[in-house]
Amino acid sequence: MAADPDAETREEVDALLAGDAAELERRFSDRLTFGTAGLRGRLGAGPNAMNRVMARMAASALADVLLTRDEVAGGVAVGYDARHKSDLFAHDTARVLARRGIPVHLLDHPLPTPLLAFTVRHRGCGAGVMVTASHNPPADNGYKVYWGDGAQIVPPIDRLIEERIAATSPISDGDLGPAAPTPPQHLDGVEILDVDETVEAYLDATIGSRRSPRPGPKVAYTALHGVGGHIVSLAFRRAGLDPPVPVPAQQEPDGSFPTVVFPNPEEPGALDLVLDLARSHQAGLVVANDPDADRLAVAVADPGSEGGYRLLTGDELGVLLGDLRIRHTSGEDRLVANSLVSSSLLGALAGEAGVAHRETLTGFKWIMRAAAEADGRRLIYGYEEALGYAVSEAVRDKDGISAAVAVVDLAAELAADGRTLLDRLDELSARFGLHATAQVSPRFDDDPGRVEAVMSGLRTTPPDTLAGCAVTSAEDFLTHDQPADLLRWRTADGDRIIVRPSGTEPKVKCYLEVIVPVEGDGLQAARRLAGARLESLSGDVRALLAAD
Repeated sequence: MAADPDAETREEVDALLAGDAAELERRFSDRLTFGTAGLRGRLGAGPNAMNRVMARMAASALADVLLTRDEVAGGVAVGYDARHKSDLFAHDTARVLARRGIPVHLLDHPLPTPLLAFTVRHRGCGAGVMVTASHNPPADNGYKVYWGDGAQIVPPIDRLIEERIAATSPISDGDLGPAAPTPPQHLDGVEILDVDETVEAYLDATIGSRRSPRPGPKVAYTALHGVGGHIVSLAFRRAGLDPPVPVPAQQEPDGSFPTVVFPNPEEPGALDLVLDLARSHQAGLVVANDPDADRLAVAVADPGSEGGYRLLTGDELGVLLGDLRIRHTSGEDRLVANSLVSSSLLGALAGEAGVAHRETLTGFKWIMRAAAEADGRRLIYGYEEALGYAVSEAVRDKDGISAAVAVVDLAAELAADGRTLLDRLDELSARFGLHATAQVSPRFDDDPGRVEAVMSGLRTTPPDTLAGCAVTSAEDFLTHDQPADLLRWRTADGDRIIVRPSGTEPKVKCYLEVIVPVEGDGLQAARRLAGARLESLSGDVRALLAAD
């Protein structure tokens, strides 16, 4: 408490000391660990939550690693989104780094995560920090770290930072020199970047030079109370497209996310308002970003679907964008990559086109480094089924803004031939077989320890059959050269099941894929068969996860 500059969290501890001993123990008997590219957790007091004390300790640990490795040249880019206290965590980070003699390049305005990832390389920084919890619940916040290559950190950097946090004491205002009210822009070593110039540079690199106005589908858009709305409109104009029609109640940043229970485009109900808007405007496409605009969801007008729109799965959109990038690029050095939990269809497309393909561990930190292990090849596209897409070589992370422009470009291209995104998916299925995917992801909010128990049980006793078919292979990725807490099973029917714990939430995620050949014009029959197999697999997997 003595080191905590935040009156709100100090009062929270006071209240716990006066009453709830069990909650006090939960907050202070453990600590958030530096996991998937950083920290993420519930806002609150104590080392087992996200707060200004933890943000300062993470910044100090990052400074230790940079100084030890002599990688301070170029300094650190720091950005933040519009979640509660994001700006405070970013300002504390700037103060800690500047105090250690590390130059800071601060984007002092709520901005999308792709802007920070872009800035790291654009400014030649040694590292980057983005304060965001992405699509997590409103009560959460997080701390994501990038390295000088512009990608999220991987081992051993994450482990070194975690070790330094464990060895760091809380940092008070007195430890930082200037008095607490001193804003970071008045500190030596902190440069406040011009936001407009940074956005223009980002658009130059990802969208290109300004294009002439051209026809395109009418687009309904939601920023889900996040920070993507303004820059998405600028990106559409830059691409010569009419700006999307926004959901007014969700267009401006608001860390409370008042109109959605869970600000994640994948969650049921999150897109209700933008679908209503699309129907009222008869929009051809629905486009949605998550709160920090690094993810993208898309729905297509479809009279045959309930409500008049069909929401594309992450894999369907991933394959469409991959097909676009393969057709609109050239060179024998091209490489595409996707996480191994994503559809195998991208690999089939790449193989036919003579483009190299790599499967990686889950997470964009691995996808963006696929080229480093591919004999100097050039990564032209990467995606993961969790609505993450990298369509520009200028941003080495998922980017929901440039991906939104790319999918509307594709829709316009197809419309010129009287086709839709759904027609293109059907064409790909007819050529490569229907690749149908689904996910089973139970949450264990009331018993987070259950996640580890479930994984341990499945690792010890994998299933013999699934969906009435023998399991013919069971891989445990903990035994691989690059270990991961992930299990992969295959059945005699060729179905694939992958199980892993979420890196950011108390979930077990199970990814299912079935591949059904399409005979002649039998696409509907293939869909029925694939749906039945997925339903059977889902039921068996749910039963496995629920078992003691």
